Amino acid sequence: MAQSDDEGLGPLEARLARDDPRFARALGAGRPTRPREYRRTGVWWMLTGAVAVLVTGIVVADGLLIAAGLVLSGIAGQLFDPHRPRTGRRCPPRR
Repeated sequence: MAQSDDEGLGPLEARLARDDPRFARALGAGRPTRPREYRRTGVWWMLTGAVAVLVTGIVVADGLLIAAGLVLSGIAGQLFDPHRPRTGRRCPPRR
């Protein structure tokens, strides 16, 4: 690699270590894990719980449980998007 390429890797490495330290440590050890954007274990648990609430609402015939299950399923579905914004803002800034 040329000298100019090496200079550009330092800030990139620092940003990667700051954004996803678990991925950076694993990459340094030679056994990379999935980046944070593609780890969805928690989302699967949320979706499983939402479906359980929905099925319970159907079996018990309770509209509130059915509605809660549908809302939670929708929230879990939105969380599957790996490129969702991680900022504190709800809407993108207007230009």
